[in-house]
Amino acid sequence: MTALRAAVVGVGHLGRHHARILKSLAGVDLVGIVDVSAARAQEIGKDLGVPVFASHREILDRVDAVTVAVPTIHHLAVARDFLDRGIATLVEKPLATTIEEGEELVALSRKRRAPLQVGHVERFNPAVRAVEGKIGKPRFIEAHRLSSFKFRSTDIDVVLDLMIHDLDLVLHFANSPLKRVDAVGVSLLFGPEDLANARLEFENGCVANLTASRISDKSMRKIRVFSENTYASIDTLEKSVRLYRTTRELAKALAAMPADREPSLADLAGIPREFYSIEEMDLPDEEPLAGELKSFVEAARTRGETAVPGEDGVRAMKAAEEVVREMRSHQWK
Repeated sequence: MTALRAAVVGVGHLGRHHARILKSLAGVDLVGIVDVSAARAQEIGKDLGVPVFASHREILDRVDAVTVAVPTIHHLAVARDFLDRGIATLVEKPLATTIEEGEELVALSRKRRAPLQVGHVERFNPAVRAVEGKIGKPRFIEAHRLSSFKFRSTDIDVVLDLMIHDLDLVLHFANSPLKRVDAVGVSLLFGPEDLANARLEFENGCVANLTASRISDKSMRKIRVFSENTYASIDTLEKSVRLYRTTRELAKALAAMPADREPSLADLAGIPREFYSIEEMDLPDEEPLAGELKSFVEAARTRGETAVPGEDGVRAMKAAEEVVREMRSHQWK
């Protein structure tokens, strides 16, 4: 099998890990890295033993696939050049600076039949992948993503910086058009909001509450999903999952209750252990970014649909835009 020729454009904090993982994947030939900082490019290139280039245009004829990890403001210009050549392209989140730019990239990828994947890496977290198909139709979702200040991405607010990860997951789990958004945000440091809370309501009735902060004294990435018969507690930081399910014994007990009144905990004498089951899932210790890049490489090789297509990236951007709009229209009295 001919090796897939790949490259990474932008080898900053995240891009260097793209390069490291691609270099290690079987069937992939990392033919180069690109960065505007010659010193940074030389450092990473020497460490991995790969050629370095000053401009992405120098590698347009050398690659079959590329990952773009440059600042968001440059996503359109860089990704467009590769997609226009029919080259499979993975673009870090958010897909672009504006929805219009994101839609332009999606349209170009479809026109050129070039696979386009968006770097919503949490989709590949073992804890998230483990609950796929096991949580039913969500009725309520709660997400907390807290982080200390990293002195990165200070040009964008916490919604586009952090919350967009959970927006993508919530949209994926709810699988329904967004109906209503309420949000509030606070800026405490350099301008854009550092803390935000959003309440999303979907057309199928599902409600989600999301909190994101990049000024916390502790890190947390937890999602709780409540459906009719299942409660899933997902920790994407610890990569752990607990599934709580009701049992037939509970259904039998409820059926035996008097029909003329609602059942209460007093009737049930608490919640007997036989009324629910707990499953702690044994998860593989795989780096989410490695799972993401393996998926992208497979799509690039087969020229098939990516796991997180450009349309999903635009969907997340639209939700983020609504959150930001509502957040900034909030009236403080």
